[in-house]
Amino acid sequence: MKTFLITLKDSAPEQVEAESLTAAEALKHLSVGGLDRVVAVKVNGELRDLSTDIETGAELEPVHMDTEEGLNILRHSTSHVMAMAVRELFPGVKVTIGPSIEYGFYYDFDFHRPFREDDLPGIEEKMREIIKARLPFVRKEMPSQEAVEFFRADHEDYKVELINDLGADTVSLYTQGDFTDLCRGPHIPHTGMIKAFSLTRVAGAYWRGDENRPMLSRIYGVAFADKKALKRYLNRLEEAKKRNHTRLGPRLGLFSTYEEIGAGMIVWHPKGAMLRHILEEFEISEHLKRGYDLARGPQILKTELWKKSGHFENYRENMYFTEIDEQSYGIKPMNCLSHMLIYGSKMRSYRDLPKRYFELGTVHRHERSGVLNGLFRVREFTQDDAHIICTPEQLDQEIKGVLDFVKEMMDIFNFRYDLEISTRPEKSIGTDQDWDMATRALISAMDDNGLEYEINEGDGAFYGPKIDVKLEDALERKWQCATIQCDFTLPEKFDLTYIGSDGEKHRPVMIHRVILGAIERFIGVLIEHYAGAFPTWLSPVQATVLTVTDRNIPHGRKILDALRSAGVRGEGDFRNEKLGLKVREAQMNKVPYMLIVGDKECDNNGVTPRQRNGQNLPLMSVEEFIDLIVEESKQRR
Repeated sequence: MKTFLITLKDSAPEQVEAESLTAAEALKHLSVGGLDRVVAVKVNGELRDLSTDIETGAELEPVHMDTEEGLNILRHSTSHVMAMAVRELFPGVKVTIGPSIEYGFYYDFDFHRPFREDDLPGIEEKMREIIKARLPFVRKEMPSQEAVEFFRADHEDYKVELINDLGADTVSLYTQGDFTDLCRGPHIPHTGMIKAFSLTRVAGAYWRGDENRPMLSRIYGVAFADKKALKRYLNRLEEAKKRNHTRLGPRLGLFSTYEEIGAGMIVWHPKGAMLRHILEEFEISEHLKRGYDLARGPQILKTELWKKSGHFENYRENMYFTEIDEQSYGIKPMNCLSHMLIYGSKMRSYRDLPKRYFELGTVHRHERSGVLNGLFRVREFTQDDAHIICTPEQLDQEIKGVLDFVKEMMDIFNFRYDLEISTRPEKSIGTDQDWDMATRALISAMDDNGLEYEINEGDGAFYGPKIDVKLEDALERKWQCATIQCDFTLPEKFDLTYIGSDGEKHRPVMIHRVILGAIERFIGVLIEHYAGAFPTWLSPVQATVLTVTDRNIPHGRKILDALRSAGVRGEGDFRNEKLGLKVREAQMNKVPYMLIVGDKECDNNGVTPRQRNGQNLPLMSVEEFIDLIVEESKQRR
């Protein structure tokens, strides 16, 4: 018998006499509550399976199913169950990788045909059989060469490639029933712990994200700790489908894509173009109020300039190039180069700084066709891009100013948001000293403002660290829009200087920042956030004049002219159709106000407004209605 000294985190140690002791047995001895909801354990801070044998002196911390770590383990285990089900149902299929993701999991498969939505019910049924069998997840460590031979004999070529690329002496495998997968773990104790899951959709995905590698079939699913949470999520998923901007946008006459034009290129219809105009005009006014100067650069710049900036070396795969008069040009993926040239066009004094250049700059980026998605991922888009060039002493205040700007703008659209600081990536330019100063500047500004944030290691821009703003929409989904990047490197490369108070030349710092981000993506988010029912100030059409009979048309036209003269965005529906039909169509088009014009309105020289939620307002004069619209627009409602 051995004496084990074990400790529950933040508790006093206890002694256990046993020949051997698993983590599960130790937790039971420590009288941990809710053991049936514990999926794994931290042993001295490291995540382990409950079946792990522990040594004396171990500090244990149970991982419950409904925690973030517990859900990740549950979801990853569910992906293994799905892979097992697919192998049983589709002989000859090859399994690749199947991680947990936010809310769920996916697994990529190589099969002679793509999987379809109608395959999912059968896979779910097979998964339920596996879950009901309560198959234990059994971990085994194996020499890498032996594991290669094991998977090769099973014709699992993708697993062989993964093992070879790992370059490790040993690898870990997990088995449930007769299915074995390469995996680091940990996993739940047995399949019976999976209580609430659903397979949601299928998609295509290139092996390892490389478009030159095989196209695989990806099956997505979700999993939760209980059925109530699953039901809540699935209801939200149904609501998301109703709000999908790729369906709503064309139906509302906002935008379209055309195969004959090319993937990732958006054609804006009149209402969508008006929506863009409203946003862009609003943005320009907000920037001018905050001391920004308008700037504009060309769409193409000589490739030599992109080499000087480091974009050619570090960002070339995302760029398009062309040739004019035997000279190579790069189509701009970013707007910063022109702004630096503007700054460098004359000598600057410290008294001139900061300089804030703002441009609604259209850029082009080479995105793989597999990742294009409506307005969210396109090849041509416009950024509300600005570059602030300042002294090092001004940097802190300028970062805080941008953070305040972001907050004010997000409040207008009723977005909550989270903040993330992304640090130096492997592929980058500049010295460690510059990166350290830039990163400290971002952290200091956040700390001084009392803002909470997470560190996202290695995901900064190639020229500097950044603050990423992840806004949360009405369905609690996260979207990346605003970003604030701190850059000591490009001012050095472009020899930007200013004359300091000492009469000497000094190097400025540059902040790259967007507030809404790509206008296309932001509009896509707005469509889904508002379900197409934009607030009055933002609606492409604020009011539709609906006539009851043909004799009301002259008065209807007079009202429409008055609205437009006052700057209210109006349209008229003077068709010889039933009023109920006209009202329903206007409501489906998400118009904030319908102005009913019948004999009563004609006799009283007024209108009867009806809101899109069905509420009727009393008869009022056209002037009163215009004042109502103007006030709502002023209040950004």
